[in-house]
Amino acid sequence: MSNQLPVRTRSEALASHILPVSATMIGVCATLIGLVKLAEGKLGPSHVDEYAALTAVTFLVSALTSYLSIRFSDRPRLSARIEQIADLIFLIGLVGITLVATLFAYEVI
Repeated sequence: MSNQLPVRTRSEALASHILPVSATMIGVCATLIGLVKLAEGKLGPSHVDEYAALTAVTFLVSALTSYLSIRFSDRPRLSARIEQIADLIFLIGLVGITLVATLFAYEVI
């Protein structure tokens, strides 16, 4: 009997981190949309809610691709490729939500 823990592949490790963080970021985007809708009454209309919704969809795609990467862990090459896509989409989502927040803070959008 061995006391060693099972070795997780790199693909499973990264994808298993992307999935919950993407889901959390969808919640952050939904909260931002709600707050902007409340503030629109006093500040006037803006496009922040629309851009936040687009970033939420980006995080959803990232979560779905990371889930698929975990599901196809029995096919290492496919899993690794899907994981790379999930990682790239996740980073695009992070850049997107950061741009939305920055432009909103400076009242550009």
